[in-house]
Amino acid sequence: MVVLARLSAPSFDFDSIRSEFDLRDTFSAEALAEAESAVDRCASDREDRTDIELVTIDPPGSMDLDQAVHVEKSSTGFVIHYAIADVGAVVTPGGALDTETRARGQTFYLPDESVTLHPRVLSEGSASLLPDTIRPAALWRIEVDESGEAVSWTVKRASVRSVARLHYAQVQADFDAGTPHPSIAALGEFGELRARAARRRGAIDIALPEQDVVRDGDSWRIELQGRTAVDSWNAEVSLLTGMCAARIMLDAGVGLLRTLPPAPAGAVSTLKKTASMLGIDWPDGASAGAVLASLPSDAPETLAMMTQATSLLRGADYAAFDGEAPELTEHSGIGAPYAHVTAPLRRLSDRFATEVCLAVVAARDVPEWARTALPDLPAAMRGSDSTASKVDRACIDLTEASILENRVGEQFSGRVLRGSDGKRAAEVFVDTPIVIGKCTGDPPEGEKVTVRLTVADTTSRRIEFAYDSGGDANRSVASTR
Repeated sequence: MVVLARLSAPSFDFDSIRSEFDLRDTFSAEALAEAESAVDRCASDREDRTDIELVTIDPPGSMDLDQAVHVEKSSTGFVIHYAIADVGAVVTPGGALDTETRARGQTFYLPDESVTLHPRVLSEGSASLLPDTIRPAALWRIEVDESGEAVSWTVKRASVRSVARLHYAQVQADFDAGTPHPSIAALGEFGELRARAARRRGAIDIALPEQDVVRDGDSWRIELQGRTAVDSWNAEVSLLTGMCAARIMLDAGVGLLRTLPPAPAGAVSTLKKTASMLGIDWPDGASAGAVLASLPSDAPETLAMMTQATSLLRGADYAAFDGEAPELTEHSGIGAPYAHVTAPLRRLSDRFATEVCLAVVAARDVPEWARTALPDLPAAMRGSDSTASKVDRACIDLTEASILENRVGEQFSGRVLRGSDGKRAAEVFVDTPIVIGKCTGDPPEGEKVTVRLTVADTTSRRIEFAYDSGGDANRSVASTR
């Protein structure tokens, strides 16, 4: 990751957020016992593929390893092997653990401790694709041609072994030095090829720099981190697999898709206006995806532009079907049908979608436990996605308010992203420190202004600025335009 900015705040915990969103750290005794005694129910169906030298790529310290990859360049393109933890084989359908995971929906990540979808003994132990250990997996094999398009795909149950646990910064440094791990030496070329294919599809990649709250001794620090090339290349493997999974399920007439409708009317026009405000060039005829892809990861304006670009991707949902395909099958941000199948240790839906794909490819009936669950999954995932988003935002808001609470009354330089429309307050982008917050005083949209911090409240987790058009700083700004 490329760190763009750091802010620090005194130490505190996030228990209030856990309580507010009713996030339970513990599992029932019955569910925990099932996780501790979990066995591979599909061991007899597995092919031994420990010959493939797979590697995992995750954040440092991660133990819930869902995915292991091997990328090979061929005479006609690339061959991808992608092993996904086979959670469907170790969670007993209808059992206590199955019931609890359906209620949770996904793992929730808070800065001090995650609230996991499965007990750690399973998600960070017996089912995790830890290095130098044989594990049950759903192993995808996908062939990609020289234009970056998938030409064949299959998935089957296999026994696999990862040969290395890598993290993003390490992999990026190895590529920069020209010494990538042999198992992923072709990842960069593959990733760039797939990125070009995505732009041809009209895909929109919101490479929003991430605000991460990390421990800093006795304090908490916010790091704004730009996405590296390796992040993007690795994401292309997961996206490709999800697209192949969607195709399998659509052809079979049963499954679970991740969908997104086309961008709302006027959203692209609004984004062009934002680009103009930020001084970002938008060539004639260029798509939103192409402009976003051209932005430098280390520019503060990229955060503002990417934040506004999220308006293009509203309305994401899940569509379960058994028989007739759903009315909306595409994910407009990807430019193709898509399904979640690559994170079953951390996301409930992936276990069921993977099971459908395994059955269809093996020419077997989809297991009844997976088929009957499909109609309930969209609502479950919708709810947990909403909670996860709110939890992420609450953690960042609490940390920002803690950082800024002793700076109320200070002035900051910023740019007005959105003026007040009578219903919503104006929104200002402050680049030092990097914060996007509400602003009173009717600041002029698109203009550089000086604002004063008026609220930084840790109880409500609220930050607010005020604009004074008659202030000396703003008169000075106006006189230079």
